[in-house]
Formats: sequence, structure tokens, C-alpha cells
Amino acid sequence: MRTKVIRLAAAVAACGLVLGACGSTKDKPAAAAGSGGTGKVGATLPLLTSPFWQAYNKYVPQMAKEQGLDALPTVNADSDPAKLITDIGTLLSQGVKGLVVTPLDSAAVVAGLKQAENKGVPVVAVDVAPESGKVAMVVRADNKAYGTKACEEIGKRVKSGKVVQVMGDLASVNGRDRSAAFRACMKQKYPDVKVLEVAAEWKADKASSGLDSLLTANPDIKGVYMQAGGVYLAPTEQALKRKNLFFPVGDPKHVVLVSNDGIPQELTAIRNGELDATVSQPADAYAKYGMYWLKKAMAGEKFKPGPTDHDSTIVEISPGILEDQLPAPVVTKDNVDDKALWGNNL
Repeated sequence: MRTKVIRLAAAVAACGLVLGACGSTKDKPAAAAGSGGTGKVGATLPLLTSPFWQAYNKYVPQMAKEQGLDALPTVNADSDPAKLITDIGTLLSQGVKGLVVTPLDSAAVVAGLKQAENKGVPVVAVDVAPESGKVAMVVRADNKAYGTKACEEIGKRVKSGKVVQVMGDLASVNGRDRSAAFRACMKQKYPDVKVLEVAAEWKADKASSGLDSLLTANPDIKGVYMQAGGVYLAPTEQALKRKNLFFPVGDPKHVVLVSNDGIPQELTAIRNGELDATVSQPADAYAKYGMYWLKKAMAGEKFKPGPTDHDSTIVEISPGILEDQLPAPVVTKDNVDDKALWGNNL
């Protein structure tokens, strides 16, 4: 199914945004100009089996209301790129004036973006950037930095030997960015560490089976980088326990564990001495600034690279596609109780 969707996406891929300062009324697409920054909006979810996306789902209506937008109930693509395209079409048929979309597949989503462009409906992408197509803004943290930060946290604790990265879906730019950055950082900074990999596609069962096989062949693993703690933390801990390799932080036999997400479960695991660190991916800020940029886009505004007023920077990640790169702090036992972390306020 994914191959068919990608081919469809490639066939309808559109040109990107034209960069520039905030435009005048004459620059606005007809639908956006008519909405004036108000009206019903839709939001899609990639899945609801992860605590991270469950948290994001709770934030969406709250943040839409703060922006004065009327959000329809979120729709869940349930890890199916084809269903996401159908969901986008359904929301457009309901007359939404704007969309906040979380792509599952960076190429496949282009077909949905084309549908929205044809109707003059602005789109903000959250968490995952599309490979092409028209989006007003991508709201995302720097996923290459996720891989680098995880590498550095493991490298502080593991100087030689084998470590594993449990990867996300490589059809997603997030999975590719985290994986490539982790590899590059390890090769450059910690050349005595050998990186093994599990292709898990953001799925707990694939993480579990992949780790089982890898740990059987490599019982001397010293560290694991989980690219999504929301789906990988539990199966990773269970796999280590099955192999009698699960020991608390501080024990000489402890396998170093570092993840991404910042969900409450990860913060609890850090407090309990089970997890060494995580990179807190801002679920609250994803929802907040997804709606923030959507409201502006619906009013016909255009954007350009540069610093924002909310401690982030807009960068052009590919021709015509701008990304608001939100901060994503590393969380360890030293700052796990920080009230500024969204995982402590859910």
C-alpha cells in the first residue's frame, strides 16, 4: 500500500512556498483571505498507541481555542499513510479553513497537501516535514539534534563496545534524520563504539522482536538509543529483562538507555534509575505553534527565515519549505523535576 501512495504522491507533488515577508491582501489565496484567520480547522494524528501522541491529542483543542479557532475532532490515521490522505480529503469536504497535519510518510503526504492547495486551504505540518508540497510552516524540533544529543549522552557513559539504535520509520524524515545523525556522531566522536541497528518503524512489536534477535547474538550490548520512548521504552526494557540484562543506573552491568519523547513514563523511569536520559520532544508546543502558525496562514500572512519571539528559529529546510525549529532539551536525573517540562504538567 505504501508504494502505491508514494507513487501517487510523486505524481501530484506541488512546488513549494515562495519565500517573502508578510504579504499584503492581494497576495492571499482566495480561501485564506476569506477566512480572515477564523473558522473551523482540522487536525490529523499519525497514531494513538503512543503516550506522546495521546498527549498531543489532548493539547490540540486547548491550543486551538487559545488561538480563537474552532477545531473539529481530531482524526487518527492509525499508522496508515493511505488513511491519512483519506482523512485530509474528509476534513476538506467538511469545509475546514485550515489544516494541521502530521505526516506519516514524508513523500506520501504530498498527495494530501495537493488536495488542500487545490481548495486554497493552508496547511501546517507538525513533527514531520513533507518532502515537497505546499505548507505554510513545519512545526518541528531539530531531529538531527535528537540523534546527536542521544549519541552524546550514550558516549558520556560508553567509551567502547556495542550500542544499538532502535530506529523509527525510514519513510519519515524524522527516522532518517535521527538515524543518520546518531551514526555520524558516533563515528566522529566515539570511534571505538560500534553501532548496531533495529528497523522498528515506530512499532513496539518490531522493536521487541528486533531487539530479541540482536541481543541473542550480541549479549555484550552496552547501550540502546530508542528513537521514540513512547513506543520503544517498554519493549526495550522487557527485552533486556528476558535476556537478564536489565540492571539499574549505577550498576556496573547497567545497559545505558537513552530515548526521545519526554513523556511522563520516561520521566518516571529516569527518577527510578531505569532510564539514563531522554530528549523532550515538545508535545504541548507542537500543538500550540501548529495552531499559532495556522491562524496566521489563514489570515494570509507569509513567513521568512529568522528568529521567532518564542525561543526558536525558522529555517528553510528545503526549497520553499520553512520549519519553526522548537527547542527540545535533554532530560536527566539532574533536571527531571523541572516544572517547565511538559511531561511534568500533563
